[in-house]
Amino acid sequence: MQQMTPQFFGRIGRLGLIVFFCLTLGLMTAGATLAADYVVGGLFSITGPQSYLGEPERNSLEMAVAEINAKGGIKGKKVKAVIYDDEGDANKARLNATKLIDRDKVIAIIGPSLTPTSMAMIPITQPAKVPVISCAAGVGITAPAKERPWVFKTAQTDQLAVSRIYQYLKKHNINKIAIITVSSSFGASGKEQLNKQAPNAGINIVAQEVFGEKDTDMTPQLTKIRSTSPQAVICWGTGPAPAAVAKNMKDLKIDIPLIQSHGAASKKFIEYAGEAAEGIIMPAGKIAVYKDLPDQDPQKAVIANYVKKYEEKFKSPVSGFGGYARDAAAMLFTAMEKAGGDKAKIRQELENIKNFPGVSGVFNMSPDDHNGLGPDAFVMVKIEKGTWKLID
Repeated sequence: MQQMTPQFFGRIGRLGLIVFFCLTLGLMTAGATLAADYVVGGLFSITGPQSYLGEPERNSLEMAVAEINAKGGIKGKKVKAVIYDDEGDANKARLNATKLIDRDKVIAIIGPSLTPTSMAMIPITQPAKVPVISCAAGVGITAPAKERPWVFKTAQTDQLAVSRIYQYLKKHNINKIAIITVSSSFGASGKEQLNKQAPNAGINIVAQEVFGEKDTDMTPQLTKIRSTSPQAVICWGTGPAPAAVAKNMKDLKIDIPLIQSHGAASKKFIEYAGEAAEGIIMPAGKIAVYKDLPDQDPQKAVIANYVKKYEEKFKSPVSGFGGYARDAAAMLFTAMEKAGGDKAKIRQELENIKNFPGVSGVFNMSPDDHNGLGPDAFVMVKIEKGTWKLID
């Protein structure tokens, strides 16, 4: 038996300290695991030509996360947002989606901002069974829902936008139109809907032209359009290019109504187009004219609260595009209050959302509809003196 010398007690003391340290570290690690954040991904076009979409979306997600955490988080856990910039590039959207899933271990993704980047990401997120709530408009992002059970979206669809535009044209006895669309999946989807819905709406499309996302002069296309004598022109695109269409029409003195898609419904478009923006008509979310809504409208209070908080925090004008991310976060957090971090249960809870008033509309999801919005999500507006006027 070893003699109990001071050295022996020293060794025991050191051993005890080591054991104590290891036990403490283990408990701390276990505690950290128990209290780990819920990690949510964000993927937006924060820089590049489409930054007017992605920047307010990023801001809105960050604001929503800060608000939920200030209230104590969800089920006792904080929410952490990991946000990447895809720059409007489909390849970067795919790479960042992979990173969010494999490295960051997100339980859901909000975004992307665009139809092309959303479509590019779906083959990554769908097999991984990660819920996605896109902020883009293309109807094909979620349809058919049975084939894309993990994909949802908050932006009003181009299908609804075309329906609303044709309703307006019919009301004003305009039935002979020309269309000019961007050469992207957003433009292709819009063009498809414009052609598909035209016969039933009594619309005759007499000219169809296309422009590139980075084009700055559409004079040749508009000259062809003028030769067909349409009663109105519908432009379908996002970014600076639709503003160039407006300027070119003004320069060519094509003095007929120009109707833009909902993809141009932002203050940034008005800035791009300058004086040429005056008189342009488009479908827009109610946020553009929320002060003119009746008090009983279920969206009015939601929009007013969002506008106030956003503009106070970021010192910049709010946009409906940021509202897409706000609505996505609000519905995701509502689903997580019931499902926690279980991705399959989150997906199910999102699909069960009913009568949910948001910035972008009143959402009613179902197994057959992962957008959940109706035609009343759009109003028709006209740009007058640098702002929006409700016209229908």
